[in-house]
Amino acid sequence: MERDNAIGISFTAGSYLLWGILPIYWKFLSGVPALEILAHRVIWSFCFVLIIVIILKRKLLKSFFQVQMSKKKTWIGLFIASLFISINWLTYIFAVNANHIVEASLGYYINPLISVLLGVFVLREKINVLHAVSFAIAGIGVIYMTITFGKFPWIALLLAFSFGFYGLSKKLIKVDSILGLLLETLFVFPFAFLFLVYITMNGRESFLTGSPKIDLFLLGSGIATALPLLLFGIGAQKIPLYMVGFFQYITPTISLLLGVLMYNEPFTKDHAITFTCIWLAIVIFTVSNIHQGIRKRKVTTAPVVRGVSKR
Repeated sequence: MERDNAIGISFTAGSYLLWGILPIYWKFLSGVPALEILAHRVIWSFCFVLIIVIILKRKLLKSFFQVQMSKKKTWIGLFIASLFISINWLTYIFAVNANHIVEASLGYYINPLISVLLGVFVLREKINVLHAVSFAIAGIGVIYMTITFGKFPWIALLLAFSFGFYGLSKKLIKVDSILGLLLETLFVFPFAFLFLVYITMNGRESFLTGSPKIDLFLLGSGIATALPLLLFGIGAQKIPLYMVGFFQYITPTISLLLGVLMYNEPFTKDHAITFTCIWLAIVIFTVSNIHQGIRKRKVTTAPVVRGVSKR
């Protein structure tokens, strides 16, 4: 049990660490348009994940097509998931290469709160008072940022909502994470391929037309996408959900530090006030979840006391 817990912590933390440093990877492709990077990311992710599924999950893929894919709900859910994850990927690539890493990190700090709100309004899940307080504080932070910067933080909110709806669609269909990624990329694969054909015919393709470094990074985008998902899929199954929730803040924290310290993006007093609101909301939200998780574990592991029969 302790070994499983250690593996779960290592793999889950590792996945969020890799997601956190992904801006460095996309920065190497800053000269390539975001939509073209997205098309390559879809195509090479599909190819890489297909190899993984054939090696590790061939039987699962066969049974999935025989049972799940006969259901209309599964097809619709996967198609919606593919749309939202594509929007999320495109927005994130654009944010990184347009020097908005700080705002992107804000989006991923907000994301867990958005996910809970979607759970409340769509799935009719219940929240406690501390959750409600955390949402109110986060909302104040976003409103403050909108007023002081004079512009709506659309990158942060689009990242938060697109990933929130992606998670919601995945929850509704309950598909294995790596198998789900294969099918999601399969849905958008034709559009990505046709887009690359179109820009190639118009002489605007970056792949195999210039720097070998660009070619390698475009090819590697599939591994960069799928590897953290593989680690997360293994690790998250071995540790409690509240612990997964705690680790997810590794990603935006690393991204924030990269944006400010490595890429010299501004972090003003107004940024500090906004992020303080978000961080305070996260602390309240996380503490509440940890308490709930511990309480549930105590209930499920409590010994059953049976009455002693009298003779």
